[in-house]
Amino acid sequence: MAAVLAGGSQRVVREAVRRSAVHPPASGCWGCAPGGKRYLLTEDHIKLQEFQQMKVAIRNEVHGNKDPYFKSIKEKLKKNGMILKNELKNLLHLCQTSSDVELARKAIYRYHEQNGITALHNFKFGPLFMRLCYELDLERPAVELIKDQNLHGFFSESTSFHILMTMLFKKGHFESAFEVLVEMKKQGIPFNKETYLLAFAICYKLDNLESCKISAKLLEEAHLKGDTLPLRALCFAMATALKQNDVVHAKFYCSQIVKTENKLYNNLKVLVQLRSGLLEEVIKILEAAVEEDTPPFVKKIQFCEQVQVPELKGLFL
Repeated sequence: MAAVLAGGSQRVVREAVRRSAVHPPASGCWGCAPGGKRYLLTEDHIKLQEFQQMKVAIRNEVHGNKDPYFKSIKEKLKKNGMILKNELKNLLHLCQTSSDVELARKAIYRYHEQNGITALHNFKFGPLFMRLCYELDLERPAVELIKDQNLHGFFSESTSFHILMTMLFKKGHFESAFEVLVEMKKQGIPFNKETYLLAFAICYKLDNLESCKISAKLLEEAHLKGDTLPLRALCFAMATALKQNDVVHAKFYCSQIVKTENKLYNNLKVLVQLRSGLLEEVIKILEAAVEEDTPPFVKKIQFCEQVQVPELKGLFL
């Protein structure tokens, strides 16, 4: 290795590492952006702000006093009365505490028992309940209800599962997030791009041989269905394979990415090349990255500190 990296090549590697260590991570990497955290799914998918705005509007309708409304719901439950769609909808928007959510849970069971799946075609309560649990940081009732066979069909769309997996992922409960993913598949909910992104991210965080195998199986199933995987999902798959020293799969995932003008992809590709022993190719890439006489119209590869530094420092310095 010393012969390969002799002279100027070692200087190039040191310079690339030094620059990545003093500059903030380049945008486009999956780490935290400067000044805030980046999550897997955007507000457009979670719709938490929209939910909170509706909560304010409904609270104003009852003049800020939810107690009489909650009392009427309790009476209906006690007398086995009908829970109407708008009543359940308003109830979910008026909940503010865990005890409120417990009442909402009972109302959900009653509503589903009385109406079944047919009523759910008109309004999807699943995402509404998940946004409530997301807002109040209550993952336990969310997991319990989404797994309960007595509520089969209540969570009939992918959004409910996505919101719950996102909440569990943020809290570091990766095993529970994976269980929700398995439950989603068990209930026959079709996977989409957001599902695959969450699935590969969860496998990356689980960081074991089994999760590496699951990543490979997910990719195989996606190809059989003709599904297109988002770039970030494939990057998570690459990183998972690299963490398990599975260079073969890492190279395969790398080959599946069509859009190569991406900072995260370029970083991971360098790591794959390093693990494959292609040191001379890596040096050429790094030389181009630190070249100071490059014309302004020529794009230069940028590197993220959290991806580049551990590998390069360990292998070259």
